[in-house]
Amino acid sequence: MKAIFAVALGSLCLTGCLGYHIGPVKPYYLRDVHTLAVPTFENQTLLPRIEVLVTSTVIKQFQQDGTFKIVGGEDADATLKAEIIRIDRSPARSVRGNVLATSEFTLAMHVKYSLVGRDGKTIAGPGEAVGTTSFFVGTDVTTDERQALPLATEELATRLVSQLSEGW
Repeated sequence: MKAIFAVALGSLCLTGCLGYHIGPVKPYYLRDVHTLAVPTFENQTLLPRIEVLVTSTVIKQFQQDGTFKIVGGEDADATLKAEIIRIDRSPARSVRGNVLATSEFTLAMHVKYSLVGRDGKTIAGPGEAVGTTSFFVGTDVTTDERQALPLATEELATRLVSQLSEGW
């Protein structure tokens, strides 16, 4: 009697997990996409050589996420086409006693993307991801901005990958 009760209780507890599975859960419209190609992003900004930094950071984030495997263009189920459209720097905090001088800036990087299948049809997108960070100004604003770019790129990559792998 105790054995039957234990088996019944155990099977009742396990039925609550039906339908669940461990691992990445992609959106329904990406159910057939398992591998991605990520060519170098296009750069529409005036900041030179930023496209390689952004592309490699996005690839690293995809590898860390694990939802899609990154492969070459011929072997991929889909290709991520993206372009860096804008990098904005806006004042966030002024110097005490001088409202015309800025001591902290906010940096925002905007990327427009779409996911294209092997047949050339758009699977996801067009979408946009934005990465932001703030930085304090020392003696050279350009150098300080250049040092803040990797932080904005990391946030942008996290947002872009989560938009594709989670569907939002």
